[in-house]
Amino acid sequence: MQYRRLGRAGLKVSELSFGSWVTYGNQVDTKAAIECMAAAWDAGVNFFDNAEVYAAGESERIMGEALKKLGWPRQRYIVSTKFYWGIADGPNEKNTLNRKYLTQAIDGSLKRLQLDFVDLVYCHRPDPETPIEETVWAMHDMIRQGKALYWGTSEWSASEIMAAWQIAERHHLAKPVVEQPQYHLFHRRRVESEYRHLYHDIGMGLTTWSPLASGLLTGKYRNGVPKDSRGALPRMAFLLDGLTDKARNGVVQTLEGVAKELGCTLPQLAIAWCAKNPHVSSVITGASRPEQVKENLKAIDVLPRLTPMLMDRILEIVAPHDDR
Repeated sequence: MQYRRLGRAGLKVSELSFGSWVTYGNQVDTKAAIECMAAAWDAGVNFFDNAEVYAAGESERIMGEALKKLGWPRQRYIVSTKFYWGIADGPNEKNTLNRKYLTQAIDGSLKRLQLDFVDLVYCHRPDPETPIEETVWAMHDMIRQGKALYWGTSEWSASEIMAAWQIAERHHLAKPVVEQPQYHLFHRRRVESEYRHLYHDIGMGLTTWSPLASGLLTGKYRNGVPKDSRGALPRMAFLLDGLTDKARNGVVQTLEGVAKELGCTLPQLAIAWCAKNPHVSSVITGASRPEQVKENLKAIDVLPRLTPMLMDRILEIVAPHDDR
């Protein structure tokens, strides 16, 4: 495992990381979480991603229990959480990035995670109803109080990120240093085009999610929706059209042939492809079993085999069907 700086920040994160979206509290209990996190740790992972909204706080609680039982030195691992959607229904408790919500949300997350601070905290989505300046000040205060060490955004537009950075620069506040966007072979535009100037202009790092396109790039949806898959979960029904798209599944079949030539699995190829982007600090992977964790993390062995010629070939295969 190699470790990359989070953009221009000094923090170093493992090039592949482990996240809890969907699984913790829904498919995975504390025992399974411990096994999966231990497998990731043994492979060199030091970054574990979470969010307040995942399983309505249960994901943070399970990760907190797992961290307590695993007993790793606190200085050796990185934990993140995210805020926006909230887990309650009050007017200042959901779909907001206002000061009141953020100030109280961090305390709730730290209690569930059983931590004194999180290393990274993200504004999970932009909030059009709260002035960006209010959000930037609230995030700065969170860091000044020692409840978080770095902050960033998730799925913000380039202009919104730049606006937040400029406000922080003008008032000498803690600046956003990282963005967490979706990034995979079929979803490239934002990372490769929209954000392009941000890497050079403000040194933004990326921790990307969904390298397997919610499972599409595993090949398991080529013949329908398996009963034990993510796509079979009722709350994941919004993914079905994309997962069962015939054209994209045809591309997946072609990519599977490329993976066989490389002597790896299709998921390993897809994860390695994301990590090959020099602007990506860490690719967040997910799994519900330790065996899956170990298989996914073998993608690091595929990275050196992704030559410029092979990368061009892969893009020729996916280009007619991506989001550009």
